[in-house]
Amino acid sequence: MIQTVLKRDGRIVGFNEEKIITAIRKAMLRTEKGEDLRLIHQITDHIAFKGDSQMTVEAIQDMVEMELMKSSRKDVAQKYIAYRNQRSIARKAKTRDIFQEIINIKSNDITRENANMNADTPAGMMMKFASETTKPFVDDYLLSAEVKDAVYNNYIHIHDKDYYPTKSLTCVQHPLDNILLNGFSAGHGESRPAKRIETASILGCISLETAQNEMHGGQAIPAFDFYLAPYVRNSFIEEIKNLEELNADDYQHLYHVQLDDYIIRPLTDLEGEERVIQHAVNKTVARVHQAMEAFIHNMNTIHSRGGNQVVFSSINYGTDTSAEGRCIIREILKSTFQGVGNGETAIFPIQIWKKKRGVSYLPTDRNYDLYQLACKVTARRFFPNFLNLDATFNQSEEWNPNDPKRYLNEVATMGCRTRVFENRFGPKTSVGRGNLSFTTINIVRLAIECMEIADKQERISAFFAKLDAILELTAQQLHERMMFQKTAFVKQFPLLMSSLWIGCDKLDPNGTIEPVINQGTLGIGFIGLAECLVGLIGKHHGESEEAQELGLKIVTYMRDRANEFSEKYQHNYSILATPAEGLSGRFTRFDKKKFGMIPGITDKEYYTNSNHVPVYYKCSARHKAEIEAPYHDLTRGGHIFYVEIDGDATHNPEVVMRIVDMMDQYNIGYGSVNHNRNRCMDCGYENASPNLKKCPKCGSTNIDKLQRITGYLVGTTDRWNKAKLAELNDRVTHTGDKE
Repeated sequence: MIQTVLKRDGRIVGFNEEKIITAIRKAMLRTEKGEDLRLIHQITDHIAFKGDSQMTVEAIQDMVEMELMKSSRKDVAQKYIAYRNQRSIARKAKTRDIFQEIINIKSNDITRENANMNADTPAGMMMKFASETTKPFVDDYLLSAEVKDAVYNNYIHIHDKDYYPTKSLTCVQHPLDNILLNGFSAGHGESRPAKRIETASILGCISLETAQNEMHGGQAIPAFDFYLAPYVRNSFIEEIKNLEELNADDYQHLYHVQLDDYIIRPLTDLEGEERVIQHAVNKTVARVHQAMEAFIHNMNTIHSRGGNQVVFSSINYGTDTSAEGRCIIREILKSTFQGVGNGETAIFPIQIWKKKRGVSYLPTDRNYDLYQLACKVTARRFFPNFLNLDATFNQSEEWNPNDPKRYLNEVATMGCRTRVFENRFGPKTSVGRGNLSFTTINIVRLAIECMEIADKQERISAFFAKLDAILELTAQQLHERMMFQKTAFVKQFPLLMSSLWIGCDKLDPNGTIEPVINQGTLGIGFIGLAECLVGLIGKHHGESEEAQELGLKIVTYMRDRANEFSEKYQHNYSILATPAEGLSGRFTRFDKKKFGMIPGITDKEYYTNSNHVPVYYKCSARHKAEIEAPYHDLTRGGHIFYVEIDGDATHNPEVVMRIVDMMDQYNIGYGSVNHNRNRCMDCGYENASPNLKKCPKCGSTNIDKLQRITGYLVGTTDRWNKAKLAELNDRVTHTGDKE
């Protein structure tokens, strides 16, 4: 006797014979003879008693077919079979339509979900085919019914859901010294340790690329300057040895001569060992510069993930005050300023300057001159972004200016904002750690559902009750995904779990990654704080002190609950200011369909990213900083502060410095500056003219604007989805210190 039914989505439900009755009756009504209630109940009773205690939907339908074929109503059997086939086709129709759009390289929210991915190439198409077929499998077999329902009803979004079955992790901050000192094996051949700066640069690229193919998120180097500095000295020694051979002299005592800096100077009027040292310095700087050029070039041309996407890479630097470290910093900045190819701005790596008191804060600090150079480069090339190590939440009590490995106690960030630092299960560091997975909550949806409550306090209370329930569900879902991830075997991640992840040196290659995975973080993200506040009290936090107070209350509540989840599940939960790209439009589109056009909420194509002041709201940079700054301490899974400035910043790096100083003043953790940059898509020529229509170099009218999308640059806005294009068109500049 049938008691339970295993549905197609993996759920087990109680047997309901009315479903069989309804299906047979519909088939009968499509025949000339019409329905036969006696036969319907006879067949239904027979199947219910004859079947196993638990059966699949398909098995039950097969029994219905067999019973109809054995009856006198074979005409009904034919209609029932035809109906089943139609339903099967209908279930596949959505996938078919998606595949057709991929095949026909249509520009839509599926093919433009990630602006850094070219979904029109054969490899890109294969990635999208795989992605769109994997997501239904995850829904049907890997998510609980409660979680699946929350996704379906637009309450949460599981990021990188297509990678869920692979058990891959999101991202990692590479301890590149492990690679450079020991080499590595990526499964096919081995790389030897580095001896000179050129090799170190290449190994850094290979490390990032290889790990990208083992993970679904970004790759970062937390201390680019510290890691590469020793190979500057090695290269200097090589140049000294070359001069030994050339001059038939012994210069061993110069190998480790103390150098204040690596600056190219003319050899005129220099003699003896002074001339030897300067010649070696000049040659070394030239080699370092070429190595940095090669690094940037490789990170913009080496493909990963099946050949359709360059590595989503980031590098952090700025606090190494040694002569060799300063050489690395200076030459990576100079190379970035010069550009790649025809002089165009490099899209990757995302570069992050770590600003620190006593290092680059005051004109008397050792690296202040390099900080000035960094601002000059940003004014032309968008990068580096700026990480404020002096923000209260970015400080470590273990940081010591005299420690040669002080970078271990410096926070590093990656991509558009991801931050990993605090750790309940090991050292407080960014190195060798990353995010495991993250899920974003649609807090706008929760607010819309409460809008009909007339009393404001009751409305807000109802919102917090809904928020609490969704937070519980999200934490549970992240825990369940982590429980799935930790069953992966070490050998599935040849580089990540042999050389990069903290504690991986103690793993058995044939064992699972469970012993070390808890060093990572689980991110609970949110989107649309501005629209959420409009729904609750009629104004967003940029235009109302009351809204700002409520916004901080909401995100503080989320932070506090994340801390409780960390204790409950014994994981590193954190709140993330989600960098919504495709999601900004997806949430809005679904909510608009259900609730209609709501002014200030669903009347645009997108929801505002995380806790940002809306891009269309005109205010000063200072006001924007005052509003957004308090959220950075609350969103330790990642955050970013943007300022849009007018026109050509190339000749005005001081404006960048003022913004970075303002970040320090308001305790902002991470930020960047956006400005105008035109790009000729035919020859690569760039300038900052306000309305460039024709390239002055080649005459082409194929002009695009270089822009950030959610924190990273995109070479052409053709790859942006409709929602982000709408947001781009709404962006206003933030100028002046007054309203």
